[in-house]
Amino acid sequence: MTDEGWGEVRAKLQSTLGADAYTNWIEPLSLIKTEGKVAVFRTPTKFIGNWVNRNYGARICELMNANGACVDRLEFSVQTATPQPEKKPAKTYHEAPPAKSAKSDLPTSPLDKRLTFENFVVGQPNELAHAAARRVAESDAVSFNPLFLYGGVGLGKTHLMHAIAWEIRNNRPDARVLYLSAEQFMHKFVQALRFKDMLTFKDMFRSVDVLMIDDVQFIAGKESTQDEFFHTFNALIDQNKQIVISADRSPNDIDDIDDRIKSRLQWGLVVDIHPTDYELRLGILQSKMEANLVHYPDVVIADGVIEFLAHRISSNVRVLEGALTRLFAFASLVGKEVTLDMAQESLADVLRTTQKNITVEEIIRKVAEHYHLKVNDILSARRARAVARPRQIAMFLAKNLTSKSLPDIGRRFGGRDHTTVIHAVKKITELKESDAAIAEDVELLRRMLEA
Repeated sequence: MTDEGWGEVRAKLQSTLGADAYTNWIEPLSLIKTEGKVAVFRTPTKFIGNWVNRNYGARICELMNANGACVDRLEFSVQTATPQPEKKPAKTYHEAPPAKSAKSDLPTSPLDKRLTFENFVVGQPNELAHAAARRVAESDAVSFNPLFLYGGVGLGKTHLMHAIAWEIRNNRPDARVLYLSAEQFMHKFVQALRFKDMLTFKDMFRSVDVLMIDDVQFIAGKESTQDEFFHTFNALIDQNKQIVISADRSPNDIDDIDDRIKSRLQWGLVVDIHPTDYELRLGILQSKMEANLVHYPDVVIADGVIEFLAHRISSNVRVLEGALTRLFAFASLVGKEVTLDMAQESLADVLRTTQKNITVEEIIRKVAEHYHLKVNDILSARRARAVARPRQIAMFLAKNLTSKSLPDIGRRFGGRDHTTVIHAVKKITELKESDAAIAEDVELLRRMLEA
């Protein structure tokens, strides 16, 4: 395929993928050759090549074939403009000095040796954040400036921040990487004012290659700190230096932050790390279990325990991992298998704290909304399937998500008998196995109720 033909393919990709996706993933590629049925591209990093192949490979092949090529597979060659230092094995993450960067004069916060990309479990809620973080960490060029990651407590923001720092240190040992919390930034600024040493402070923060500020919401309301942060931000952007920021909410939602800072925080890529879903929590627990088995090789986890934890502890990954660690430690001390009963007993305090108090009325209302019905329809005596099936699903969810007795549940569904509830639970349990649509609806409703 000629360069002109590839240009036409790129133009079609830009119109279908959108400006952001095109700039991030397609624009960095250049076509080297088509040989046989293989199109070979040059890519800045292996990660970009893998991402494009997985997400856009089929579409690229289709467009290239429509423009006269005969391609059924893509290959990617990482460009090497200048010789790079030999990449250290993964264990160097663990051996690197924890509190100092490549330049010992930087007051970098300690990095947790466990918080690397290798230990980050990727799922749909955090997929974009992970991809953006890897792009920043692996690319020599500045990709998104700034990269702004935000989300609730325990969803992986700090993990990704540490992972970026480790990866840059590993790939570019000479890079000046400064990672610290917004609170530490403010403390150092106040100290510089107190000891009349602002010149040193400015030189330190404005001479880095990568500045990473965690929990930036903590400078809200601190006018002098915000002013210095603003000037530091501008100085680094002007030098084309990478900035990575994290917060617990989006820039527009942070109160008492200067509008000019809010505007600059949105210059690059703003990524929301969504709450975990069941599949991601299960993957995190499975990964954590493998790590714990190294320290507790004799501990046995019974079937269903991991699934139970993933289902019950949904708000915070740190709490989820801590619960599993506690189970391993307890089982090792008492020399017993971790059963579901043991998990419920030993984690009673955690389960009480994390359990959302879901009511039968809330379930009825949510099911009615999902199926475009009125609450009175669910409570009525109507037996049409369009009403009866959602009613059975609501009863099933009430049985599984609340502590109400069967007679109590029946009374709340228009005064029905408890045998009606038993029949509904049995029916939906059977349908979940044979009807994918019912299973999907039940799982979606459960997630919405537990969110």
